Amino acid sequence: MSRLNIYARKDGRYEGRIYLGRDENGKRRYKSYYGAIAEEVRRKYEIAQLSYIPSESVTKMTVSELAAEWLLSVKNRIKESTLANYRLKLVKHILPCFGALGICSLGNRDIYAFIDQKIAAGLSVRYVSDILVLMKSLFKYAAKEYSIKNVFDGIAMPKKQQNEVRLLSPEEESRLKAYISDNPSLVCMGIALTMYTGLRIGELCALQWSDIDLKNKTLTVRKTIQRIQSYDSDCKTRLVITEPKSTRSRRTIPIPKCMMKMLRSFKSDDSAFLLTGTDKPMEPRALQYRFSRLLKKLSLPHIHYHALRHRFSTSAIELGFDVKTLSEILGHSSVELTMRLYVHSSFERKRAYMDMFRWSD
Repeated sequence: MSRLNIYARKDGRYEGRIYLGRDENGKRRYKSYYGAIAEEVRRKYEIAQLSYIPSESVTKMTVSELAAEWLLSVKNRIKESTLANYRLKLVKHILPCFGALGICSLGNRDIYAFIDQKIAAGLSVRYVSDILVLMKSLFKYAAKEYSIKNVFDGIAMPKKQQNEVRLLSPEEESRLKAYISDNPSLVCMGIALTMYTGLRIGELCALQWSDIDLKNKTLTVRKTIQRIQSYDSDCKTRLVITEPKSTRSRRTIPIPKCMMKMLRSFKSDDSAFLLTGTDKPMEPRALQYRFSRLLKKLSLPHIHYHALRHRFSTSAIELGFDVKTLSEILGHSSVELTMRLYVHSSFERKRAYMDMFRWSD
């Protein structure tokens, strides 16, 4: 199907047209959508894409129709990035498998077959679980609005495996720190800031100098930046700056004394972003790429940028941070999350603890 073209009509309305090809007589065929504003046209088009055949009753409602209705119900109360994430999962995974099925005909076997199919296709268990959580939300809405049985009640989620995060060893970390000290730059300053504060990559990329209080030695996380799927333009993706991940992610962090000299040396206008020194931010994938190049240059093992956040957490515990304080610095929703995902014990630390045992007092 061709791209939706929206234009203003002479009567004041907006029209969106889709080219459907030619009929048996060679005549061009179009499908039009109308609205008072361009956004209304796009919304009607989105609903039509997800739900082409209107239902006559609840028993005939399809998963596509339910998805379209549910998206409209949540659109104005979730972040733009979250909405884009939902749409991507629907269009790429859920609707191709279940879109044409009636919401009352979907059964346990269909869901478990879907799980097996996605895992066999190479999707991680975690990502498949995220898709299922979205489907649960759809059918929870259907159960509430139309009093149907929720097919997801009792569905067992695939078991997630906790993958070991590769961290730099103390020696490898020392080499990285030595390079940053000898070769100061805006990007190196950003990497160091993550190493000593545990900032997420999106939070770091969104930091501006107005978020840094050098006098009181604090930084405040007010926003994050990420690239999301776009449904309102010709661009497939676009960069957006939004609120942080959660309420607790919006936080003020004391800056360690060891970072102050470097920060002062690069201080710029309040409106400038830390990593660029201009009014344009660096996007996360660009920072990840530059970080990977730096690791390769130093002959260090490849790690994901997020591993620096893990390393900060482990180092904080080793220095004696209590978990509650660490959890607040990281911007986590709970202490349990901090312990489960971000605190790693080295073999040397385990050895030191085990050697504390004595045969006799």
